Amino acid sequence: MKFIIVFAALFALALAAPADVEIVRSDSDVGPESFQYAFETSDGTKAEAQGQLNNAGSEQEAIAVRGSFSFVADDGQTYTVNYVADENGFQPQGAHLPVAPEA
Repeated sequence: MKFIIVFAALFALALAAPADVEIVRSDSDVGPESFQYAFETSDGTKAEAQGQLNNAGSEQEAIAVRGSFSFVADDGQTYTVNYVADENGFQPQGAHLPVAPEA
């Protein structure tokens, strides 16, 4: 169920684009314990992710997701974020994102 909610939210984001932007690619595969999706729009926006349910049915049950998204900003530059989201939280990486100092 969690996978369907994640997929539906991301698909809605793609559909919420301005009317002159079209979806040029959309792929998805949603199963009971894993999912993957990818989409691309005519304005250069792209996203893809793969996720799986780890430790199903246990106290340590958690979803682990690995993905990326990119978009063309108003300044004409393409920004890309690669991320992992798991039991350690959301961990984004991108050339334009600040990096936390080493502890």
